[in-house]
Amino acid sequence: MIKNIIFDLGGVLIDWNPKNVFHTIFSTEEEAHLFLSNICTMDWNVQQDAGRSLEDATSFLQNKYPEWHNEIAAYYGRWEEMLTGPIQESVDILKQLVEDPNYKVVALTNWSAETFPIALELYDFLHWFDGIVVSGTEKCIKPDRKIYDIILDRYNLVPEESIFIDDNMHNVEAAQNLGINAHHFTSPAGLKVYLEKYLA
Repeated sequence: MIKNIIFDLGGVLIDWNPKNVFHTIFSTEEEAHLFLSNICTMDWNVQQDAGRSLEDATSFLQNKYPEWHNEIAAYYGRWEEMLTGPIQESVDILKQLVEDPNYKVVALTNWSAETFPIALELYDFLHWFDGIVVSGTEKCIKPDRKIYDIILDRYNLVPEESIFIDDNMHNVEAAQNLGINAHHFTSPAGLKVYLEKYLA
C-alpha cells in the first residue's frame, strides 16, 4: 500500500530555465545556447546544488573567463527571472494529495541552499509539504544514494510504501534501485495516469 509521495520540484512543479535571462542578454538564440553550453553549464550549476556557494561559483568562472564577467554575474544576479512559474496542472495534483489524510507528501530537490528561499517566498504550495530535503543544504545531490537515505530516514518512509516523481531518469533509476516506486515525469497528464494506477 502506498503511504508516501515524494516530489521533485524543478521540472515537475516549477518551470525553471536560464534561457529566460540569456535570451535578453544575447542578440541571438544561438549565442545564448553557446554561452549556457560552454560557460555557465549545467555541470557547473549542479555544483551549487551540491553545496558550493554562489559567490565561489561565480568567482571561479569569472576568473576562468574574464571576458564574460558581466554575463556570468547575471546568472545568479538575475536568477529569479529564470523561474517561469508553477506547472499548474502538477500543482493541482499536489493539492489533491496533500488534502488526502492517507498520504504523507514530501519533496526531494536538487537546489542551491541560497536560491531555494527565493522559491519558498514566491510559491505558497512549497509550504504544503510535510517536509522538504534540499540538496544544497545536505551537500549531496540526486542520484547519490545518500540523499535518498536522508529523506527516507528523516520522515520515516518505507521505500515500498513510497512513490518518487522526478523528471530526470537517472534520479528515477536511483530511487528504483532502493525499492522505491518511481515515475519518470514527462507531463502532468502522464503523472495523473500513473498515480491513478498506484493509488486506486
